[in-house]
Amino acid sequence: MLEIYLQIPALALIIALVAGWLLDLLLGDPAWLPHPIVLFGRMIAIGEHALNKGRYRRLKGALLAIALIALVFCVTYFVLRLLPLWLYTVVSAILVFYCLAGTTLVREVRQVFLAVDRSLDEGRRQVARIVGRDTSQLTAQEVRTAALETLAENLSDGVIAPLFWYVVGGVPMMLTYKMVNTLDSMIGYRTERYRRFGTVAARIDDVANYLPARLTALLMLIVEGRPRLLRFVWKYGRQHASPNSGYPEAALAGILNCRFGGPHYYFGELITKPYIGENARLLDTFDMKRSIYVNRFTELLAVILSVAILFIL
Repeated sequence: MLEIYLQIPALALIIALVAGWLLDLLLGDPAWLPHPIVLFGRMIAIGEHALNKGRYRRLKGALLAIALIALVFCVTYFVLRLLPLWLYTVVSAILVFYCLAGTTLVREVRQVFLAVDRSLDEGRRQVARIVGRDTSQLTAQEVRTAALETLAENLSDGVIAPLFWYVVGGVPMMLTYKMVNTLDSMIGYRTERYRRFGTVAARIDDVANYLPARLTALLMLIVEGRPRLLRFVWKYGRQHASPNSGYPEAALAGILNCRFGGPHYYFGELITKPYIGENARLLDTFDMKRSIYVNRFTELLAVILSVAILFIL
């Protein structure tokens, strides 16, 4: 682990991890609190606006992605090296809190289901807060489906993957992963605007999420006590347009016995995605509550495993 080179005791790493996780559990992402991911987004937007034009877009997009990823890692690594142990632990806990995104999305998904039960337009507006697709023409079923797909994908991208990279290399790797994931979420689309410029950012994100996505699906099935769904996850997870997102989505689709996926509009362009599952039944509030249950206990299991690994190492 990178933290060994900093000679950080395992106890400090564990305290920072648990404290940061508890802060996320209690607070989520308060709107009034400045967030480093917002800064990441602004840096990416400035770079994309300046470089995504003219010739050599693929090369320019690659250089932007690599430069920003390297910058985040180097700044975090060298700044933390300068801190005394007690301050290192405090700062690390705060950064762990910023890197985990479990609580906020759970709240948002719950609000989507409440909103669409009141009116379809309200549900469309609410789900637009957490998905990148065009929501203006979604049906009530599609609104609920989009929310649960995002919940499953975010469990991997927003919780399990950051924990995975924290165990691998502490806060520097955890925060670096967040830059990788933010790059993908902003420029990693297969639309005309981003198809070339975001190619390398998308591929880096694919590599960073390869193991965490599959680990997420496995932990979800363990929480549910349904290992027999592994065959279902393997069948549908690898059919997804993304090499990673399909696995946690397939796990949740198998648990709920429902169907995810299908064609969606992104930035006015129709993107065809394969279906995950076969049962096109209507989703309801019970499905939302069950999904949140699976989400929360999978997160808890991942934290326990992370603490155990840090303690052993």
